[in-house]
Amino acid sequence: MNLSTLTRSLSAFALAGSFCISYTQTKKTWTDAELMKIHKEAYLVDLHNDVPMITVTGKDFSLRGAGQHTDAIRMKEGGMGGQIFAAFVPTSYVATNASAHQALRLIDSIKEDIWKKNSAQFNWAASSADILANKKAGKMSALIGIEGGHAIEDDVRLLRRFYELGTRYMTLTWANTNNWCDSSGDINNPKVKHWGGLNDLGKSIVLEMNRIGMMVDVSHISDGAFWSVIETSKAPIIASHSSCRILCDAGRNLTDDMIKALAKKGGIMGINFSCDFLSQKAKDANPMNRPEVVKERDRIMAEVKDQQQAMKQFRELMTKYRGETTRATLKDVVDHIDHVVKLVGVDYVAIGSDFDGISCTPEGLDDTSKFPNLTRALLEKGYTPQMIAKIYHGNLIRVFSEVEKVSASMK
Repeated sequence: MNLSTLTRSLSAFALAGSFCISYTQTKKTWTDAELMKIHKEAYLVDLHNDVPMITVTGKDFSLRGAGQHTDAIRMKEGGMGGQIFAAFVPTSYVATNASAHQALRLIDSIKEDIWKKNSAQFNWAASSADILANKKAGKMSALIGIEGGHAIEDDVRLLRRFYELGTRYMTLTWANTNNWCDSSGDINNPKVKHWGGLNDLGKSIVLEMNRIGMMVDVSHISDGAFWSVIETSKAPIIASHSSCRILCDAGRNLTDDMIKALAKKGGIMGINFSCDFLSQKAKDANPMNRPEVVKERDRIMAEVKDQQQAMKQFRELMTKYRGETTRATLKDVVDHIDHVVKLVGVDYVAIGSDFDGISCTPEGLDDTSKFPNLTRALLEKGYTPQMIAKIYHGNLIRVFSEVEKVSASMK
């Protein structure tokens, strides 16, 4: 058996069942200085953050409290390496064919309000090499992802233009099925027309994303659509902000079979920090899951076009019920990371907090300034600094690089 055959055999064995890992829980303690050194060297690049829907309304990102969970000050305090900022387009823009226009406004806010106005802290990144160069320079990396495939308005020409503007991933749907891909958010709604996953247009969009070098993001899509993407994509895929369904039964989370398939494809999943995706207890207790509250949330998303007003109504809705919410914990986040590592290995998991897009965060991870708490918890669990660096940025670099290679081969 030659080396390449042995490597393939070991990989197949690892993905076939539980992945054997060598770390053990440790009682070692780290000083704050030691912790921050390990944390900063790990260069945490979070795969998903929705703060642009706040900065686009005029909030100053350089000031503390710009977002509920995120601003330049707290990112620095949290020792972050970088952020993929999401250009999230609410479904209220679909009816008037204004989704692409709103996506452009959000991309402009990411570039102008977040990056350029805070250029002392951030460098732009549009490639895997840019991220590594920014790490070497001691700067945070700012990147763009689009959340919601309806942003391209069914037009691959718009997809290509968004790539030219710096977009490096796109979630194929949000909570709404579009004209080419099914969403997990309405898959059980008989009034919505579904495609059985991806239709022919959807498959062509995935392949075009492969060709231009844009990462295909499967967070939010239906299970059927996930398997269609696995069959269609020529490049590794990502789930930018999804957790493990076996630990919390949410349709947005990935099953173990899906995690194995994503890993076999060479992809990564970013663990989402929403209490409803981390803890079954929190999900079951959350009043935001009551039918009447979900109905009001969906009404706001569908009818309130002004983003600032929609956010105001969201906050009022969340505030009304927040006191009844059971929170997830830092341990829950570690448990989800650990589940992926034990299932398929440390090379296939990342962080996708969904900060400023979620209403309930885990205790101990209240905002971006608290990321060192996660590093301490992983160290105490027995993860080495090298493993943490993979989770925080190394796995993203590997996937990003492979997507770039596939793109080059298709041109």
